[in-house]
Amino acid sequence: MTNRPEIIISTLDADRLDALMGSLPDGAFMGRAELEAELATARLVEPKEMPPTVVTMNSTVRFVVESSSEEFELTLVYPRDVDSSGKTISILAPVGSAMLGLSQGDAIEWPKPGGGMLRVQVKEITYQPERCGEFHR
Repeated sequence: MTNRPEIIISTLDADRLDALMGSLPDGAFMGRAELEAELATARLVEPKEMPPTVVTMNSTVRFVVESSSEEFELTLVYPRDVDSSGKTISILAPVGSAMLGLSQGDAIEWPKPGGGMLRVQVKEITYQPERCGEFHR
C-alpha cells in the first residue's frame, strides 16, 4: 500500500488487535505483515479522545471504489463477528485492515485479487462506537 495517510487507532482497539494477532498462527491470513506495520506506526489515542470521523473497530463505513464509483456500507468487525449478511468485513480482510484508522475523506490504494490496485475513499462513518459513548464494544 502506497501513500497511506496517517492513521489513528484507539488504545483499546490496539490492545485487542495485538491479542488477536498473537493468537493467530503464522500464515493464518494474507496481509498480516501490513496490519502489524499499521498497528506499529499508528497514532494511538484513548477511546474517549477518538475523533468522531475516524474508522474504529465496529464502525460502519460508507466508502466508494473510485474506479467504478461503486459505494458500499460495511461494518468493520473482529473475525468472530463476521456474519452472512454481506454487511460486515473482518479486520483480517485486506479491505478491512486498510480501512482501520482512516479519517472521513481519506483515500487509499490496496491490491485487488488477481492483480492491480483499487483506490477507495472513505465517504462517511455512519456509526462509530466511541462517538456514541460506547467505549468497551
